[in-house]
Amino acid sequence: MIKELRFEDYPKIQALWEAAGLSWRPVGRDHPDQVEKQIEKKNVFFLGEMKNDDLQGVIMVTHDSRKGWINRLAVHPEHRQKGIAQKLLEAAESRLFQTEGIEVISALIFEDNKPSISLFEKTGYEFWPNIKYYSKRRRSDA
Repeated sequence: MIKELRFEDYPKIQALWEAAGLSWRPVGRDHPDQVEKQIEKKNVFFLGEMKNDDLQGVIMVTHDSRKGWINRLAVHPEHRQKGIAQKLLEAAESRLFQTEGIEVISALIFEDNKPSISLFEKTGYEFWPNIKYYSKRRRSDA
């Protein structure tokens, strides 16, 4: 069952990220204090696939009122190949498109992340090879 997660769920989210081998920044933008601030905002939400009290997959979703972003999609290794990532992505899309009125959804994916690339291609996302990604960080752990 997919449900919206709250800050109280953060220890489970963190444990899932670690188990899934997700690249995350526990002293930077993924520190509990930062995540608590993010979850309180109206344009950020975490969805989780829960079975009983077991968090099997998680997705962080943000938007700026015109474009939505899929972030931190991870499924616990014991629960992969069951369609959980696709269910989470579809739930995020539904909320962004239908509830939030967002017109464009994007995701940044490392080029060696073949499972995510496959998922996004399978679900109709278009790859833009001519786009270069730039960022400026206030701190290296941000």
